[in-house]
Amino acid sequence: MGELMRRVAVLSLLFASAGFACGQIPDSGQPDNPPDAPSSSSRARFNAEPTVGIGVKASLLGGGLEVAGRVTHRTNVRAGFNYFSYRRGFTKDRIAYNGQLEFKTVEAHFDVFPFDGGFHVSPGLLAYIGSPITAAAAVGGGQSFTLGGTTYYSDTATPVTGNGKINFNRVSPMATIGWGNLVPRSHRHFSVPVELGVVFQGSPKANLNLVGNVCDSPGVNCRSIASDPTVQSNILAEQSRVTNSMSFFKFYPVISVGFGYSF
Repeated sequence: MGELMRRVAVLSLLFASAGFACGQIPDSGQPDNPPDAPSSSSRARFNAEPTVGIGVKASLLGGGLEVAGRVTHRTNVRAGFNYFSYRRGFTKDRIAYNGQLEFKTVEAHFDVFPFDGGFHVSPGLLAYIGSPITAAAAVGGGQSFTLGGTTYYSDTATPVTGNGKINFNRVSPMATIGWGNLVPRSHRHFSVPVELGVVFQGSPKANLNLVGNVCDSPGVNCRSIASDPTVQSNILAEQSRVTNSMSFFKFYPVISVGFGYSF
Protein backbone atom coordinates (compact mmCIF):
# COMPACT_ATOMS: atom_id res chain seq x y z
CA MET A 1 0.00 0.00 0.00
CA GLY A 2 2.84 2.40 0.82
CA GLU A 3 4.45 1.76 -2.60
CA LEU A 4 1.13 2.48 -4.34
CA MET A 5 0.71 5.77 -2.49
CA ARG A 6 4.23 6.89 -3.47
CA ARG A 7 3.51 6.20 -7.18
CA VAL A 8 0.26 8.17 -7.03
CA ALA A 9 2.04 11.11 -5.44
CA VAL A 10 4.81 11.08 -8.09
CA LEU A 11 2.26 10.99 -10.97
CA SER A 12 0.30 13.85 -9.39
CA LEU A 13 3.43 15.98 -9.21
CA LEU A 14 4.29 15.22 -12.86
CA PHE A 15 0.80 16.22 -14.10
CA ALA A 16 0.85 19.40 -12.02
CA SER A 17 4.29 20.38 -13.41
CA ALA A 18 3.18 19.72 -17.01
CA GLY A 19 0.03 21.80 -16.55
CA PHE A 20 1.99 24.70 -15.09
CA ALA A 21 4.51 24.60 -17.95
CA CYS A 22 1.78 24.54 -20.59
CA GLY A 23 0.04 27.51 -18.98
CA GLN A 24 3.09 29.78 -19.32
CA ILE A 25 3.11 32.17 -22.34
CA PRO A 26 6.48 33.55 -23.18
CA ASP A 27 6.59 37.36 -23.35
CA SER A 28 8.19 38.55 -26.60
CA GLY A 29 8.31 42.11 -25.39
CA GLN A 30 6.43 43.33 -28.55
CA PRO A 31 2.88 44.76 -28.42
CA ASP A 32 0.18 42.89 -30.32
CA ASN A 33 -0.89 44.37 -33.69
CA PRO A 34 -4.51 45.55 -33.86
CA PRO A 35 -6.48 42.83 -35.70
CA ASP A 36 -8.15 45.24 -38.08
CA ALA A 37 -5.11 47.30 -39.05
CA PRO A 38 -4.46 46.98 -42.80
CA SER A 39 -1.04 45.77 -43.76
CA SER A 40 1.35 48.05 -45.60
CA SER A 41 1.25 45.66 -48.58
CA SER A 42 -2.58 46.02 -48.80
CA ARG A 43 -2.32 49.81 -48.70
CA ALA A 44 0.39 49.79 -51.34
CA ARG A 45 -1.66 47.54 -53.61
CA PHE A 46 -4.72 49.80 -53.25
CA ASN A 47 -2.68 52.91 -54.02
CA ALA A 48 -1.13 51.21 -57.08
CA GLU A 49 -4.53 50.40 -58.63
CA PRO A 50 -5.83 52.65 -61.44
CA THR A 51 -8.06 55.51 -60.31
CA VAL A 52 -9.55 56.78 -63.60
CA GLY A 53 -10.80 55.00 -66.72
CA ILE A 54 -12.09 56.19 -70.09
CA GLY A 55 -13.94 54.20 -72.72
CA VAL A 56 -15.93 54.07 -75.93
CA LYS A 57 -19.05 52.00 -76.41
CA ALA A 58 -21.89 51.10 -78.75
CA SER A 59 -25.43 50.73 -77.39
CA LEU A 60 -29.10 51.11 -78.25
CA LEU A 61 -28.61 54.78 -77.34
CA GLY A 62 -25.95 55.11 -80.06
CA GLY A 63 -22.20 55.52 -79.96
CA GLY A 64 -20.83 56.81 -76.70
CA LEU A 65 -17.92 58.05 -74.64
CA GLU A 66 -17.65 57.59 -70.89
CA VAL A 67 -15.30 58.21 -67.98
CA ALA A 68 -15.22 56.54 -64.56
CA GLY A 69 -13.47 57.28 -61.29
CA ARG A 70 -12.76 55.02 -58.34
CA VAL A 71 -14.54 55.95 -55.09
CA THR A 72 -13.82 52.93 -52.89
CA HIS A 73 -12.45 49.48 -53.58
CA ARG A 74 -15.93 48.30 -54.62
CA THR A 75 -17.55 51.45 -56.04
CA ASN A 76 -17.09 53.84 -58.98
CA VAL A 77 -18.83 56.92 -60.30
CA ARG A 78 -19.30 56.99 -64.08
CA ALA A 79 -20.62 59.50 -66.62
CA GLY A 80 -21.08 59.32 -70.39
CA PHE A 81 -22.47 60.89 -73.56
CA ASN A 82 -24.30 59.03 -76.36
CA TYR A 83 -25.31 60.07 -79.87
CA PHE A 84 -27.45 58.41 -82.52
CA SER A 85 -29.04 59.90 -85.66
CA TYR A 86 -31.31 58.41 -88.31
CA ARG A 87 -33.42 60.08 -91.02
CA ARG A 88 -36.37 58.58 -92.84
CA GLY A 89 -39.31 59.84 -94.87
CA PHE A 90 -42.76 58.32 -94.31
CA THR A 91 -46.45 59.03 -94.87
CA LYS A 92 -49.14 58.81 -92.19
CA ASP A 93 -52.82 59.65 -92.80
CA ARG A 94 -51.70 60.98 -96.22
CA ILE A 95 -49.44 63.56 -94.57
CA ALA A 96 -45.85 63.33 -95.78
CA TYR A 97 -43.26 63.52 -93.01
CA ASN A 98 -39.51 63.92 -93.22
CA GLY A 99 -38.60 62.37 -89.89
CA GLN A 100 -35.39 62.40 -87.88
CA LEU A 101 -34.51 60.25 -84.89
CA GLU A 102 -31.70 61.97 -82.99
CA PHE A 103 -30.71 60.69 -79.58
CA LYS A 104 -28.34 62.97 -77.69
CA THR A 105 -28.16 61.73 -74.13
CA VAL A 106 -26.06 62.17 -71.00
CA GLU A 107 -25.94 59.44 -68.37
CA ALA A 108 -24.55 59.12 -64.85
CA HIS A 109 -24.08 55.93 -62.81
CA PHE A 110 -22.96 54.76 -59.40
CA ASP A 111 -21.31 51.37 -59.98
CA VAL A 112 -21.33 48.86 -57.12
CA PHE A 113 -19.21 45.69 -57.36
CA PRO A 114 -20.71 43.49 -54.62
CA PHE A 115 -18.48 40.46 -55.16
CA ASP A 116 -15.17 42.27 -55.56
CA GLY A 117 -15.03 41.28 -59.24
CA GLY A 118 -16.26 42.47 -62.61
CA PHE A 119 -19.99 42.03 -61.94
CA HIS A 120 -21.68 45.33 -61.07
CA VAL A 121 -25.07 46.83 -60.30
CA SER A 122 -25.47 50.42 -61.49
CA PRO A 123 -28.37 52.73 -60.62
CA GLY A 124 -28.26 55.97 -62.57
CA LEU A 125 -29.93 58.79 -64.49
CA LEU A 126 -30.37 59.49 -68.21
CA ALA A 127 -31.00 62.99 -69.60
CA TYR A 128 -32.11 63.85 -73.15
CA ILE A 129 -30.65 66.88 -74.91
CA GLY A 130 -33.22 68.38 -77.29
CA SER A 131 -36.15 66.53 -78.87
CA PRO A 132 -35.26 62.92 -79.74
CA ILE A 133 -37.83 62.56 -82.55
CA THR A 134 -38.78 65.39 -84.94
CA ALA A 135 -40.46 65.56 -88.34
CA ALA A 136 -41.33 68.18 -90.96
CA ALA A 137 -44.86 67.74 -92.37
CA ALA A 138 -46.33 68.76 -95.76
CA VAL A 139 -49.46 68.10 -97.81
CA GLY A 140 -49.45 69.03 -101.46
CA GLY A 141 -52.06 71.51 -102.65
CA GLY A 142 -55.33 69.80 -103.63
CA GLN A 143 -54.39 66.53 -101.86
CA SER A 144 -56.58 64.98 -99.18
CA PHE A 145 -55.40 63.99 -95.69
CA THR A 146 -56.93 62.86 -92.40
CA LEU A 147 -56.89 64.45 -88.95
CA GLY A 148 -58.67 62.80 -86.04
CA GLY A 149 -60.72 60.68 -88.42
CA THR A 150 -61.87 63.68 -90.51
CA THR A 151 -60.81 64.11 -94.13
CA TYR A 152 -59.61 67.52 -95.33
CA TYR A 153 -58.03 68.90 -98.49
CA SER A 154 -54.94 71.04 -98.59
CA ASP A 155 -55.56 74.44 -100.18
CA THR A 156 -53.70 74.95 -103.46
CA ALA A 157 -53.04 78.62 -102.65
CA THR A 158 -51.85 78.05 -99.06
CA PRO A 159 -51.04 74.36 -98.67
CA VAL A 160 -50.74 72.68 -95.31
CA THR A 161 -47.28 72.44 -93.75
CA GLY A 162 -46.01 72.00 -90.23
CA ASN A 163 -43.84 70.02 -87.88
CA GLY A 164 -44.16 67.38 -85.23
CA LYS A 165 -42.02 66.09 -82.39
CA ILE A 166 -42.06 63.37 -79.78
CA ASN A 167 -40.45 63.97 -76.41
CA PHE A 168 -39.65 61.74 -73.45
CA ASN A 169 -39.15 62.87 -69.87
CA ARG A 170 -36.13 65.14 -69.86
CA VAL A 171 -34.44 63.25 -67.01
CA SER A 172 -35.28 59.63 -66.20
CA PRO A 173 -34.00 56.99 -63.75
CA MET A 174 -32.25 53.94 -65.14
CA ALA A 175 -30.82 50.70 -63.79
CA THR A 176 -28.27 48.38 -65.36
CA ILE A 177 -26.25 45.31 -64.49
CA GLY A 178 -23.13 44.17 -66.26
CA TRP A 179 -19.67 42.75 -66.29
CA GLY A 180 -16.41 44.64 -66.57
CA ASN A 181 -14.83 47.64 -64.89
CA LEU A 182 -13.46 50.78 -66.53
CA VAL A 183 -11.19 51.10 -63.48
CA PRO A 184 -9.92 47.52 -62.88
CA ARG A 185 -8.85 46.60 -59.34
CA SER A 186 -5.61 45.14 -60.63
CA HIS A 187 -2.60 46.15 -62.69
CA ARG A 188 -4.55 45.62 -65.93
CA HIS A 189 -5.31 48.75 -67.95
CA PHE A 190 -7.70 47.41 -70.60
CA SER A 191 -11.30 46.31 -70.10
CA VAL A 192 -14.34 45.27 -72.16
CA PRO A 193 -17.45 46.34 -70.19
CA VAL A 194 -20.84 44.83 -71.11
CA GLU A 195 -24.14 46.15 -69.72
CA LEU A 196 -27.86 45.59 -70.00
CA GLY A 197 -30.73 47.35 -68.31
CA VAL A 198 -33.66 49.70 -68.77
CA VAL A 199 -34.50 53.42 -68.73
CA PHE A 200 -37.77 54.32 -67.00
CA GLN A 201 -38.48 57.29 -69.25
CA GLY A 202 -42.28 57.37 -69.09
CA SER A 203 -44.73 57.50 -71.97
CA PRO A 204 -43.63 59.71 -74.88
CA LYS A 205 -45.60 62.87 -75.63
CA ALA A 206 -46.41 63.84 -79.22
CA ASN A 207 -46.84 67.41 -80.42
CA LEU A 208 -48.17 68.33 -83.88
CA ASN A 209 -48.27 71.87 -85.29
CA LEU A 210 -49.90 72.54 -88.67
CA VAL A 211 -50.37 75.81 -90.56
CA GLY A 212 -51.97 76.72 -93.87
CA ASN A 213 -55.52 76.37 -95.19
CA VAL A 214 -57.79 73.34 -95.28
CA CYS A 215 -60.83 72.80 -97.50
CA ASP A 216 -63.87 70.52 -97.27
CA SER A 217 -63.24 69.52 -100.89
CA PRO A 218 -60.78 70.89 -103.47
CA GLY A 219 -61.30 74.67 -103.53
CA VAL A 220 -64.50 74.55 -101.40
CA ASN A 221 -64.89 76.27 -98.00
CA CYS A 222 -61.15 76.82 -97.54
CA ARG A 223 -60.12 78.38 -94.22
CA SER A 224 -57.12 78.81 -92.00
CA ILE A 225 -56.22 75.95 -89.67
CA ALA A 226 -55.55 78.43 -86.86
CA SER A 227 -59.09 79.89 -87.10
CA ASP A 228 -61.04 76.63 -87.13
CA PRO A 229 -61.61 75.11 -83.63
CA THR A 230 -62.78 71.81 -85.13
CA VAL A 231 -59.50 71.39 -87.00
CA GLN A 232 -57.58 72.28 -83.84
CA SER A 233 -59.56 69.66 -81.91
CA ASN A 234 -58.77 67.05 -84.55
CA ILE A 235 -55.07 67.94 -84.33
CA LEU A 236 -55.19 67.29 -80.56
CA ALA A 237 -56.93 63.95 -81.22
CA GLU A 238 -54.16 63.03 -83.66
CA GLN A 239 -51.55 63.90 -81.03
CA SER A 240 -53.26 61.65 -78.47
CA ARG A 241 -53.42 58.77 -80.94
CA VAL A 242 -49.70 59.02 -81.70
CA THR A 243 -48.88 59.25 -77.99
CA ASN A 244 -50.94 56.15 -77.20
CA SER A 245 -49.40 54.19 -80.07
CA MET A 246 -45.91 54.75 -78.61
CA SER A 247 -46.70 53.89 -75.00
CA PHE A 248 -44.42 50.84 -75.17
CA PHE A 249 -41.46 53.29 -75.24
CA LYS A 250 -42.00 54.11 -71.56
CA PHE A 251 -39.37 51.43 -70.78
CA TYR A 252 -36.39 51.83 -73.08
CA PRO A 253 -33.94 48.89 -73.14
CA VAL A 254 -30.22 49.49 -72.78
CA ILE A 255 -27.67 47.01 -74.15
CA SER A 256 -24.07 48.11 -74.59
CA VAL A 257 -20.56 46.80 -75.14
CA GLY A 258 -17.44 48.93 -74.90
CA PHE A 259 -13.69 49.13 -74.66
CA GLY A 260 -11.88 50.97 -71.90
CA TYR A 261 -8.45 52.02 -70.71
CA SER A 262 -7.51 53.00 -67.16
CA PHE A 263 -4.60 54.95 -65.71
